[in-house]
Amino acid sequence: MLTRRLLKKGFDVVIAEDGNEGVRLAREQAPELILMDMSLPVMDGWEATRLLKAAPETRTIPILGLSAHAMTGDREKALSAGCDDYDTKPIDFNRLMSKIQSLLNHAVDS
Repeated sequence: MLTRRLLKKGFDVVIAEDGNEGVRLAREQAPELILMDMSLPVMDGWEATRLLKAAPETRTIPILGLSAHAMTGDREKALSAGCDDYDTKPIDFNRLMSKIQSLLNHAVDS
C-alpha cells in the first residue's frame, strides 16, 4: 500500500526483499532517499544502515528508518546506526511525507 501511495505522489520506488539486496541496490542505483525497514530478513535494517553509512558511495543518501515493533530507545538506536530520521508503523502517510520532504530538502541543501 505504501508503494502505491508513493508512486501516486510521483516517486520512483525500488523494493528490496532483504537487507543484503537493499545494500546492493543502494550501491547500484544511488537513490535519493532510502526507507529502511529495521526488521528485514537476512541482514536487518540496523546492519544495512551501518554498512550504507560507512561506504563513501552511499553515506550521503538520507535513510528514514521504519519499524512496526517500536520499543523505547529504538529511535535513538536507529539514529546511532546512521538513520537520518525514524518513524513507526502503522504509517501516518502525511507525517511520513513531511519527513521525506524534509530529508530530501536537506539533501539538496547539503
